[in-house]
Amino acid sequence: MSDVKATLRQTAYAARKAAFDARAATGAVAAATAHLMAEIGLPAGRTISGYMPIRTELDPVPAMTALHGLGARLCVPVIAGKGLPLDFRAWTPGCALTEGPFGAMIPSEGDWLTPDILIVPLVGFDAACNRLGYGGGFYDRTLARLRAAGPVRAIGLAFAAQELPALPVEPTDMALDAIVTERGVLRP
Repeated sequence: MSDVKATLRQTAYAARKAAFDARAATGAVAAATAHLMAEIGLPAGRTISGYMPIRTELDPVPAMTALHGLGARLCVPVIAGKGLPLDFRAWTPGCALTEGPFGAMIPSEGDWLTPDILIVPLVGFDAACNRLGYGGGFYDRTLARLRAAGPVRAIGLAFAAQELPALPVEPTDMALDAIVTERGVLRP
């Protein structure tokens, strides 16, 4: 199954890069931000994890900034180590950042939080809201841990071009509750 996923990742990376290169012309970030804000709803009192984009990921920072302004508490993932779930450090617009593993920027300091909504990056997705990630299993382990402790929503953020045919799913793969793209919201 790892060979199949590797091939699908190559396809999704190419589609994501093309969409990323065209994002300004297509208004993709603004459109996805609007759809994401509508999907989350009133954020006051919520703890929401976003992410600091790397490479050609769709940028959630405009939505994170807006959510912060509406009273949400924001955080971003921090890789604690190989094979471990993610931890989440408080983020505010303009906070001091340092480079973390894989080149993602993370807050230099701040409280450790537990999100009840996660905005999740991905390489590819299918119509059933299955997520194809980078292959490290960080979000799968994290979602399993968080869902075991209580309700949590996981919303993938991607370009519509990253949609793939039905993905092969392993027992450890965690489906998302929704996928937001510049074209709208997909739910299983």
